[in-house]
Formats: sequence, C-alpha cells, structure tokens
Amino acid sequence: MSRRRPSASPLATRRSLLIPAGILLVAIALLVVSIMMTGRDDDGGPAATPPVTDQGGQDGTQTPDGAGDQGADAPAEVVVPEAPQTLDMSRRSPEDPLAVGPVDAPVTLVVYSDYQCPFCASWAADTGPVMAEYAAEGDLRIEYRDIAIFGEESQRAALAAYAAGLQGRYLDYHEALFPDGETRPAGELSESALVDLAAELGLDADRFAADLGSPEVTEAVQRNFDEADEIGAFSTPAFLLAERPILGAQPTEVFVGAVEAALQDAG
Repeated sequence: MSRRRPSASPLATRRSLLIPAGILLVAIALLVVSIMMTGRDDDGGPAATPPVTDQGGQDGTQTPDGAGDQGADAPAEVVVPEAPQTLDMSRRSPEDPLAVGPVDAPVTLVVYSDYQCPFCASWAADTGPVMAEYAAEGDLRIEYRDIAIFGEESQRAALAAYAAGLQGRYLDYHEALFPDGETRPAGELSESALVDLAAELGLDADRFAADLGSPEVTEAVQRNFDEADEIGAFSTPAFLLAERPILGAQPTEVFVGAVEAALQDAG
C-alpha cells in the first residue's frame, strides 16, 4: 500500500506530524473498506484484483518503494464495521475543470489519482469509461483530484491535466496520459512533451503552455494535493463514492454496485 511521504510532492508544503484523529479514522476506513471489497466475491470465492507488480500492494494501490507487498493471494482478516465512515469532499462547482457530469447529479465520485500509478491507469481504462456513462446519463458527478506521490513527473502531469481542463479537454488529456491503460514513461512527462501532447490532441498549445506555468493552475493543483493529505488519502487510487471510501483499483463491478446502491438510496 502506498503511503504519501512528506516530501513526495515538490508542490506540497510541510505539515505538522500531529494528525487529527478524524484523519486517522478516514485512513482506517479506507483500508477497511478496501479489504472488505477485495476479500470475497458474490460467490464466496476470492475477488478479482488487478495484476500485482513488484511495486504494488494486493489492494490495487501503488507503492513508491514496494513496501507492504504480500502477494495477491495473501489472506486478510478484518473486523467489519457496522457502518463505514462517510466523508463528503465533493465541491459541485460548475467552474471545476476536472469534473465530469452534472453539478446536481444524485451521486458523486471523487477520484484521487497519480499519473505514474499503474493501478490508476488500470482503473482509468477499465472502470473510468463505465463511470463516465453514468455521468453522461446524469446520474453521477465525477470530480477528479490529480495528486503527486511519485515526484516531479506526477506533479507536471497533474498541472498539465488541469491546464487541459481549462480548455474543456480534461478527460481527453487524462486518458491520453494513460494510453491503453498504462502509465507513460517519465521521459514523456517533461514540460515540452506535455505541451506536445496537448498540441496532438488539438488544444491551443500556446495557451496550454502559459496555463501550465501559471500561479493560478499551481494553486488549484496544490489544493487537491492538500485535500488528499488532509483526509488521509495516502494511496492511489483512492475514491469517495457517495461519500464512502474505496481504496484501490477494485473491479468495475464494485463501483457499479456502489453507484446503483447509491442511486437507489437517493430515490
């Protein structure tokens, strides 16, 4: 399981080592819900999980140093809470350039993701399009929060995706950063390469380059980094679906089931 290190993001400011109890509870809730969803499928057998790499954990999150990898078949024992903690971090702002779906959709999905995380790439390719269908139907509001736990390349990619969003092309650029469900090599996340990618997608490259280095974009992306720190989203990908935490690139069926249940609850 990945853990955000204090110096992981060049944009991130130093924080106090005293973490409020509420943040710890959210982090625990993320872990517990993840284990609940990876432990069994509907037939009582082991649930399907994304392939485990030598840098990833069995919960479908990416680990910078590979710590905590116990193998995909490692058993997990967990005490299931009666009611998983909820947390509403949705903004529902019509000005949000990283959001997909109507502002007043009955269900929200907040996505914390890193552009160098292979599990994030897997989720973007396999589950992202299905969630986008719910958004297109007006049932789901998806709010992306691109963060950087893997350093400068992740930071630049997050800035670039936001700059693309200012031209109404966030999702196109987001998908291009995860070609065929894979991450791009670090060399393809240089500033010049990111500008070239924008031009290939038909964006205004001059405006994109200016936005990429602007204080406004830096501040907006920093806000997303800070938010992830504040709620204890130390692993990627991490999600809040209908205000309930899900950790890791769980199978698409997990997200579909959660959306359908939330829609039913919303009436």
